[in-house]
Amino acid sequence: MAMGKKRPDDAPLQALKRDLAAQTVGNLYVFYGEEVYLRDHYLSRLRKLVLSEGMEEFNHHVLQARDFSIQKLRDAIDALPFAAERTLVEVTDYDIYRGDSDAMAVILSDLPEYVCLVFIYDVIEYKPDNRQKLPKLVKERGQVVEFARQAQGDLTDWIARRFKALGHDISTEDARYLLFLCGDLMNGLISEIGKIGAYAREVRITRQDIDAVATPQLDAVVFQLTDAIAAGDFDRAFAVLSDLLHMQEAPIKILSVLGKQLRQLYTAKLAQEQRKSARWLMETWGMRNSYPAEKLMTAARRFSLDWCRRAVVRCEETDLAMKSTGADAQELLTQFLLELSLKKVS
Repeated sequence: MAMGKKRPDDAPLQALKRDLAAQTVGNLYVFYGEEVYLRDHYLSRLRKLVLSEGMEEFNHHVLQARDFSIQKLRDAIDALPFAAERTLVEVTDYDIYRGDSDAMAVILSDLPEYVCLVFIYDVIEYKPDNRQKLPKLVKERGQVVEFARQAQGDLTDWIARRFKALGHDISTEDARYLLFLCGDLMNGLISEIGKIGAYAREVRITRQDIDAVATPQLDAVVFQLTDAIAAGDFDRAFAVLSDLLHMQEAPIKILSVLGKQLRQLYTAKLAQEQRKSARWLMETWGMRNSYPAEKLMTAARRFSLDWCRRAVVRCEETDLAMKSTGADAQELLTQFLLELSLKKVS
C-alpha cells in the first residue's frame, strides 16, 4: 500500500522569491523538479534581473549537456560582462555530481561576483549523493531550489487568477474538479484553462464548460469507469472502456491505472471500517487533491469489504495473465470488467 509522500522543503523557493523581489540575485542556483511552468517562470524573472536589456546576446551563455565540458564552463564563467554588470550562465541537463567533481568544486568555490550560474535539471533527475563533498559545497555557495507540484489550495487560487485574466471566474469546487480531471501540473493546466476560457460563453465557468473541451488524464477517465460500476451503470462502464480502447490506450496501461484505483478504493473501505476520514486516505496515498479522496470515500460505501479485497486480488491475477500467458490482453481486461460488474454491495 502506498504511503504518504514527504512534503518538499519550500524554504529554498521562498528564499528565491525574496531575492528576486529584493533584486539581490546570487551567484549559484540549481533548479529542478516536476513543476516546469513554475521553474520557467522564475528562470524568466532571473534572466530579466541579471541581463541588461539589449545586451543578452553578449552576456547570456547557454550550455547543453550534449556539448558540455569543464573547459567550456570555465570559458563562459571567465567571459567578462559587456556593457553590463553581470553575466548569466545556464547549464541544462548536465549532472554536476557524475562528472569531474574535483574540477567542478574548484570552479564553484571561486565564482566571480559578476556571474550568476544556474544548473537546470529538466529531463534528467537531480540526485545528489550527500555523502560527497560537492552537494554540501553547492548548498553552501548557492541555492538548490525544487519546483515541486503545488498544494491544492495554491493551485485553485492560481486557476482562479488565470480565469480572471481571461474575464471569467470559477468556483473552488469546479477548480478542484479541473485538477482531478486534467492533473495538477501547471504546464498542462495552462493550456486547458485557455481552451475552457475561449469556449465558455458566460462569466462563470461551469462543469459543463470543463467537460466540453478539457482533455482528461487517463486516471480521471478510469475513475469514471469505476464510478459507473459503483453506481451500477454497467453500460456506461463498458462505454468508457470502449472509448479508451478506441483511443488506443494499451490494455495493460488501463489495467495498471484501474488496479491503483481499486487499491485506493479498498483503502477507502478500510478507512470507513476504522472510522477514518478522507484526510487519512489522502495522507496514506500522498494525494494532493481532496476531490478524488472524497469521491473514493463516497464510492466505497457502495461496496462490501470482501468485494474490494477480491477486486484487488483479481486485478493482480489479470495483470500476471497479461504478462505471462500470451492471452489477448483486451479480452482479459473485458473479462475482468465483467467480473467487477458482478459486485456485492455493502
